[in-house]
Amino acid sequence: MIRAGALAVLLVASAARAETIYVSDEEASVVHVIDGATLKETGRIDAGRRPRGIVLSRDGRTLYVAASDSNDIAVVDVGTGKVTARLPSGPDPETFALSPDGKRLFVANEDDNLLTFVDIPTGKAVAEIAVGGEPEGTAVSPDGRLVVQASESGSAAHVVDAATGAVIDNLLVDARPRFVAFTPDGKRFWVSSEARGTVSIFDTATRRRIGGIDFQAAKLVAATAEVFAQPVGIAFTHDGQRAFVALGRAKLVAEVDPATLKIVRSFPVGWRAWNLALSADGNRLYTANGLSGDVTAIDLIANRPVGTVRVGGKPWGIAVAR
Repeated sequence: MIRAGALAVLLVASAARAETIYVSDEEASVVHVIDGATLKETGRIDAGRRPRGIVLSRDGRTLYVAASDSNDIAVVDVGTGKVTARLPSGPDPETFALSPDGKRLFVANEDDNLLTFVDIPTGKAVAEIAVGGEPEGTAVSPDGRLVVQASESGSAAHVVDAATGAVIDNLLVDARPRFVAFTPDGKRFWVSSEARGTVSIFDTATRRRIGGIDFQAAKLVAATAEVFAQPVGIAFTHDGQRAFVALGRAKLVAEVDPATLKIVRSFPVGWRAWNLALSADGNRLYTANGLSGDVTAIDLIANRPVGTVRVGGKPWGIAVAR
């Protein structure tokens, strides 16, 4: 007879066994494939030169990878691990977002200060929108109506109509914004600032700044020239009750209460944790650590790291499939 506690452990283990983690490596120019159960690398995908941004389709069957030095987006069949198509992206694609209906990509072109709209069914770029300098950090609202594009050197977040490409608003944010994420209900969006060490929170309807989190002031780590709070990636659990922010060179991920914007705890991870991703069940969090060349797995039930996968190179983006 299996007791309730043992059954819960078995269920969590079963969920972990079903997970596959995909990690783009901008130095080695591969996508690492990692088994969630064993935390072992099981393969590599050649998706093009200098892969960075990486997004999984909602059905989990297709992986999109921004090949920055190949100037396109690789379309990877998850089942076979093969590239089945290459989509035009504009020059030097870095971050991008997939529309909720799976029909469009919104791609940041860092070199040309553009946001490119790509129609997936036809395989064509259908619009180029001028935004601020060095665009990086792209998100689409859950209802698919808005795209928010951050621009690093412009210290701005540009709000764009996803249907027409019209720029609706230009919002000032803290220095060198690197990532944008909508809350699951779409009512707010968060913008991380790498240089200032903050996250700014905006109301989606009014586009007003309604709060912020200062990770440098929180002194989660004893700052040095090499180790300091550098917010980049942001992830929310599906219910919106928990939020996680990768703190780059601080070798930490911070958990934030989305309701109060208070820092709840922090987790030790690798060096330069740039981006992160949650498992489908929300029980695990994975980080891509660019300078330590590894991936950290965090158990969000026990609230502790449970393993590290050494992959080498410079891990950049990360996605988790069931």
